[in-house]
Amino acid sequence: MTRFAGRGPVVIFEEPVFDGGGTRLVRSRDPVSGVTVATPHLSGDLPPEDREPALRAMLDGLLADSGARHPTLWFYTPMMWGFAAHVAGATVVYDCMDELSGFDFAPPELPRLEAALLARADVVFTGGHAIYEAKRGLHANIHPFPSSVDAAHFAPAAAGGRPEPEDQRHLPHPRLGFYGVVDERMDLALIDALAAARPDWQLVMVGPVVKIDPDALPRRPNIHWLGGRSYAELPSYLAGWDVALMPFAINAATRFISPTKTLEYLAGGRVVVSTPVVDVVRHYSDLPAVLIADTAGAFVAACDAALALAATPERFADAVAARLASVSWQATFESMARIVDAAPPRRPAAPRPGPGLPNGIAMPALNRGARAADVLVVGAGFAGAVMAEQIAARGGRRVLVVDRRPHVAGNAHDHLDAAGLLIHRYGPHIFHTNSTAVADYLSRFTAWRPYEHRVLARARRAADGHDIDVPMPINRSTLNALYGLSLASDAEAAAYLASVAEPISPVRTSEDVVVASVGRDLYERFFRGYTRKQWGLDPSSLDKSVAARVPARSDTDDRYFTDTFQAMPRDGYTAMFERMLDHPAITVETGVDYRDVVADEVFDHTVFTGAIDEFFGHRFGPLPYRSLEFRHVTLDQERFQPVGTVNYPDEAVPFTRITEYKYLTGQSHPKTSLTYEYPRAAGDPYYPIPRPENQALFKQYEALARARHDVSFVGRLATYRYYNMDQVVGQALASAKALLARWDAAPRAGEAVPSVPAAVSPAVSPAVLADAG
Repeated sequence: MTRFAGRGPVVIFEEPVFDGGGTRLVRSRDPVSGVTVATPHLSGDLPPEDREPALRAMLDGLLADSGARHPTLWFYTPMMWGFAAHVAGATVVYDCMDELSGFDFAPPELPRLEAALLARADVVFTGGHAIYEAKRGLHANIHPFPSSVDAAHFAPAAAGGRPEPEDQRHLPHPRLGFYGVVDERMDLALIDALAAARPDWQLVMVGPVVKIDPDALPRRPNIHWLGGRSYAELPSYLAGWDVALMPFAINAATRFISPTKTLEYLAGGRVVVSTPVVDVVRHYSDLPAVLIADTAGAFVAACDAALALAATPERFADAVAARLASVSWQATFESMARIVDAAPPRRPAAPRPGPGLPNGIAMPALNRGARAADVLVVGAGFAGAVMAEQIAARGGRRVLVVDRRPHVAGNAHDHLDAAGLLIHRYGPHIFHTNSTAVADYLSRFTAWRPYEHRVLARARRAADGHDIDVPMPINRSTLNALYGLSLASDAEAAAYLASVAEPISPVRTSEDVVVASVGRDLYERFFRGYTRKQWGLDPSSLDKSVAARVPARSDTDDRYFTDTFQAMPRDGYTAMFERMLDHPAITVETGVDYRDVVADEVFDHTVFTGAIDEFFGHRFGPLPYRSLEFRHVTLDQERFQPVGTVNYPDEAVPFTRITEYKYLTGQSHPKTSLTYEYPRAAGDPYYPIPRPENQALFKQYEALARARHDVSFVGRLATYRYYNMDQVVGQALASAKALLARWDAAPRAGEAVPSVPAAVSPAVSPAVLADAG
């Protein structure tokens, strides 16, 4: 809070208190942080219609006293928007911690006020990923910030030696504790069942009881409801517990929560047992110190396991410490501050003018005045940026590029994190190509840093069952390390692979491809678990095309790619895209959905790089994709792993790989940043799922696309194929060339131009390991 206060006066305007002392504003200032807390007091007999004007007057007086000409208004609840909406010149931040409308007794006006706040907000933050996924379509500049922790505040609980609170001191062990608000989010039946199943366990429940009848609380001799305590007192209670509990009900009130106490419990050295709250499972289930249970019986068993684990903290301490190192409130503040400082002013969009044009994209109007562009490009990733640059530079057309994300570069977007390290927001992108034309084209917009990507895979050694990191793709060194062999030549390695391969005919599935190439043992160690995680399907049910390029070598070449050109953009991908789009005929608008852009004009042509099924309103049903979730971590150490990426084929490990960016970027820095990748069934589309029925569905959309003479469908999502970056660039260059040739034949403005076929490059099969980039 001290750093935040250094940016200017900070005032917390609390929710009003109703009492009999008259209408007044009570202020108090913390001498350490300099933060002022302003608490409005309203007379209990003040008519409801007079309350908002009274609060507005108090806020205006507070702003006048502070001398703030352009304040930042930071809202934790939309209920405050009604009396603050009039403030001029303000940057508005909506920090959406939870879906408040899902709580009991939520005010009926809450949804209306939230809609108004979202329409005006410059930045929206969410208190976790679950609520982010629910809200991300409502604002263009929205960012998830799961809970952080003041680890130093709770660390004394792990060290021990703190005086026991008086009301807990007499309780025998084992003690299992919870602190927090006790309301409709608590699973009271679960607490009762836990106490009944283990009467020798003491359940310590610290926190105020709110919105539920205290008489409804389960009452047993081993359940202790201690009431609310201050933040300063919590470590003392935590220090006396053997296990920390999060017995949340799974209901509308907990659907989007991201409990801060998870990290606080871990910082206090405690093993945590939780019900399957979405964000707890998402962010912490990979830690050995966090156990998840979905039934009363499983919860009791998990508590048994947690008590046993708590006796050997060395089994989980290192993993917890690594996680805590990346989740400080200071780092969260710095990241938020950069986003707020960079936020462009947002104002409500102009009213929708009416139905869309029959041969164009129906979009509401933005107040741009005269005709904005000749060509609309939807998407600022590789496909969209290359098409825009070529149409503007070679075709002489004015181009409007829109992207619903708040940045250019698509999935290749990179940026400096809180530590100043360049990271890839959507996972590692390593550029490699055998195309001189593609390399030469991109070299117009960037200098390069030579880089050859190397990957290790964590596998179990045959001799002793120990996990070791071996080169991936499989090569001679992999075989020697894994099986204790001494293969000395390419011929010997090839002969060994031939001896373990299992001929299969006909080859139909991905399992068939791998087993026929390298045998069943290598298939089990490297491919089956990884593929099941990556695709959510067993290789035996995936088309053979997924594994058509099984990486196995007989030499000792440990490079992941063997392309003739391998390098990284010297200044990063985002800088390369910015140069590509820096053309006087190109206008770029980020944070804009194509359906919410211009409508009072007709574009000569549209280039669409989004999901083809979305463009056609999912007419035949949605195309299946696999998605990814990325967890970015910064560690206070120079290196974490010996190469850029380490794969984790074991299906029991929830992530597929960890990438350390300093290898990719060549940065010298005392800290290092990593990304953990978690495959998901839902979320942003990344990988088309290669099954015959999915291709058949795509063919229906492709037929619609080929009939659209006013739209070109270009890129991964628009053609439902997994292309590497260089292949997307090549496809876009070919598509632009064909489109410009048609314009040369029919150059009149507004004339219909036959569309470039949806698939202009040969289909590219996705590798079984989902190649980086």
